[in-house]
Amino acid sequence: MRGSTLANQRSTRQRRELLTLFQACEDFVSARSLHTAAEAMGIVIGLTTVYRTLRILEADGGADVIRDVNGERLYRPRPDKGHQHYVVCRECGLSRAVEAEQVERWAQSIAASTGFTGIDHVVELTGVCGDCS
Repeated sequence: MRGSTLANQRSTRQRRELLTLFQACEDFVSARSLHTAAEAMGIVIGLTTVYRTLRILEADGGADVIRDVNGERLYRPRPDKGHQHYVVCRECGLSRAVEAEQVERWAQSIAASTGFTGIDHVVELTGVCGDCS
């Protein structure tokens, strides 16, 4: 996974264990739920460290981030192939990666036409999954 080394950060046993736990996540998780899961596994780590670690992963490209209906940031390990877009169920939080090549081409064309570089974008698709509808 890209960005999973937490370069330039102190590598502690707790951070390494948290990273392993996070990399096993298949869906988006909140910092609080990841912290709870870590504690249940006997990983003694502060909630602030969990937030900080997830923010570092986000900045380094190791995590995708969305916001839930309450505005809370949810994190998911970013696959090695890079940036993904997801459709997320507003009811249960189930997420699925979706093909969004048109969005990527659009972002590139905006960059080219405006002269901007390093363009980032966020596209959030939400709905209600088949099980919840």
